[in-house]
Amino acid sequence: MKNRFIILFVLIILSACNHKTKSRAYQQPTLTDYTIGEKWVWKYKGVTTEGEVRSNGTDTREIVDFKGNLGITIGKDTIPVTEIVKPEESKTPKYDWPLKVGKKWKYENNWTSQDGTTGKQSQNAEVLSYQEETVEAGTFMAYTIKYTGKTTNSRGYSADETEIWLYAPDVKNFIKLTQNQGDFHYVEELIEYSK
Repeated sequence: MKNRFIILFVLIILSACNHKTKSRAYQQPTLTDYTIGEKWVWKYKGVTTEGEVRSNGTDTREIVDFKGNLGITIGKDTIPVTEIVKPEESKTPKYDWPLKVGKKWKYENNWTSQDGTTGKQSQNAEVLSYQEETVEAGTFMAYTIKYTGKTTNSRGYSADETEIWLYAPDVKNFIKLTQNQGDFHYVEELIEYSK
């Protein structure tokens, strides 16, 4: 009898663990998933290993009426939501839809900063889990995606980096980003989400 109870208990625990990490394949959000007034607020902080704070603040985005269509505020700009939901036509995307635990891909990004510096990110990505994650804004089911690789720029900068993104389908966005790039550590966390 005692052995049956132990076996039953182990099966229940394993079933619960399995339930937390099982996930369906999650597709990219579409235009109809967004509503006017939907709002995200993140706090962010970036610090060097020597303790120098290089960035510290908040970032707010909100869905608004933009010339009769849905727009999203990004800083002082507003862009059509259609821009953020159109499928990325890249063989090396940031998110390789549909997201699913165990999925792996290559992410590459070429960029130019406001001062004209050009750079490149080249990373290997993998979806590690899908489970409840808690941030200041609340608790959400989220994919944990790990990116590892290198960032370089035209000024001779080169650093290995690791990024952990927690992407929550219900929020249609990331709820936390942790980045280590050379001697720089950056964390961005969702502190408010409302519809």
